[in-house]
Amino acid sequence: MNWSLHFLGVGNAQAAMTLGSAAAVIERDGAPELMIDCGQEALTSFERAYGRLPDAVFVTHVHMDHVAGLERLFFATYFDPARRGKVRLYVPVTVLPHLQARLADYPGVVAEGDANWWDAWQLVPVSRGFWHRGQWYDVFPVRHHLPDTAFGLRLRGSVVWTGDTRPIPEMLAHHAGAGEVVAHDCALHGNPSHSGVDDLEREYPAELLARCVLYHYASDADGEALRARGHRVARAGERLTLAAPLPGSA
Repeated sequence: MNWSLHFLGVGNAQAAMTLGSAAAVIERDGAPELMIDCGQEALTSFERAYGRLPDAVFVTHVHMDHVAGLERLFFATYFDPARRGKVRLYVPVTVLPHLQARLADYPGVVAEGDANWWDAWQLVPVSRGFWHRGQWYDVFPVRHHLPDTAFGLRLRGSVVWTGDTRPIPEMLAHHAGAGEVVAHDCALHGNPSHSGVDDLEREYPAELLARCVLYHYASDADGEALRARGHRVARAGERLTLAAPLPGSA
């Protein structure tokens, strides 16, 4: 089996229209296994790449550049009898109330009435991880605004996706200790909610930095500046070859 990480978009919220909203797909043998986040631009990129809609999404947090595409995916799923109730939505349990408040609790979810937002999905609340298509995925908290509102994802031995975060050396020491590629939030300049390149260079050992692929930056020029500092920087549409996952367990 061949595994890869497909970057649907690499930009921050302001750069989503030019660089795509930050999201990715874990692929097996070229087919989508799991979509990570679902901003508007990301869903469009998914449809363009695969000619269909996703059937499994992991939600890292509920900023709209990461979940706005779920509204469109809801309508496409709810009104398709073959898909309704079968699209898996993996949501960390402490993120679930925020997703409920942001998208699911809007009155009159469909014009015809008699529908709940959750009717479209197969909701899988997650805490420390979940099984998906024979693989165990670890889930871990990151540092983005309030505690327990944003989470990263690990496919052991293969890839770590940090999601939006400040540096998390203690988490990556534990959750990226098997040689994984680490797709990491990083801009040219950090702020209280996101990592800057100076932060990563200060907080992470050289061995970990060498495995990092940076995304969630502000412009093509910033991406080039990050590359000039010797870092690997993802481009929208890029696919990274991954090692096959190591056996995991619940």
